[in-house]
Amino acid sequence: MSRFQLQVTVPDELAGKRLDQALSSLCPEHSRSRIQSWIKSGDVSVNNINYKQRDEVSSGDVIAIDTKLQTIDKYEAENINLDIIYEDNDIIIINKPVGLVVHPGAGNPNHTLVNALLNFDNTLEEIPRAGIIHRLDKDTTGVMVVARTLESHTFLVKRLQERVIKREYQTVVCGQIIAGGSIENKMGRHPVHRTKMAVTSSGKVATTHYKVIKKFQHYTHLHVQLETGRTHQIRVHMSHIKHPVIGDPVYGHNKSIRKGVDSLLREIITNFKRQALHAFSLELPHPSTDQKIKFTAELPEDMIVLIEGLNKYDQAEK
Repeated sequence: MSRFQLQVTVPDELAGKRLDQALSSLCPEHSRSRIQSWIKSGDVSVNNINYKQRDEVSSGDVIAIDTKLQTIDKYEAENINLDIIYEDNDIIIINKPVGLVVHPGAGNPNHTLVNALLNFDNTLEEIPRAGIIHRLDKDTTGVMVVARTLESHTFLVKRLQERVIKREYQTVVCGQIIAGGSIENKMGRHPVHRTKMAVTSSGKVATTHYKVIKKFQHYTHLHVQLETGRTHQIRVHMSHIKHPVIGDPVYGHNKSIRKGVDSLLREIITNFKRQALHAFSLELPHPSTDQKIKFTAELPEDMIVLIEGLNKYDQAEK
């Protein structure tokens, strides 16, 4: 058992929310039931006053948490190879491979990144979600940070909420995008298909910036930077502007083959078996020094083959 202390300020977008709802948004690494138990126990205050979970918070309110943190979920350590980019006493930086689910859940009770991390460092069982600060989808590859201490975890979660941590991706999308741009709207659960996310009128603000790396005849290689980190954000935003990520099984699978594509290009695209999305860069302040550090992971082999195939096709067509 360890002590968990955190102080956060309520942003404008959470004004008017119930205390438990606001804290669930501000502390996504903790379950709603855990947060509600803290509130009931008097371990949460708002402007030094104890609130009930249904009480509403206002923009600028200071929420303080001071509680004993017990490990609720127990997961088995599994000997799964990890590609470690960097490690020290505070953090682990990994290059997540394709096909690895980050956290156990329905349909994936084990064989996840959490199980691999517990095998790599068994002290991570004392940290929420084994120290994982942010997630990547199962078939998205690339750089992730893991906190090795509760202090580092609290520090990094707060910096993520403050949008200090910079996450950059590369993706290949359908259609030609002429120039870079930004997408800003609200995202939430799809009103009908609840396992999907969608652009909605009442969701949370989501902002994505993108630049063109290279245009192909029917596809575009993009550099993407997240300002916010909503679930499936890049995939939803690219689909929203009618340029879904190649191979995306949820937001654009049937749109990956563009009209006018011949059999050779069709083969290149159909041979790519996942969404073409890679987290290639992560910049964050170090928990011990607050100094900015940056880590990168080169494109995985399957995306290199995809891009080379698109290049060769374009050259052959000239």
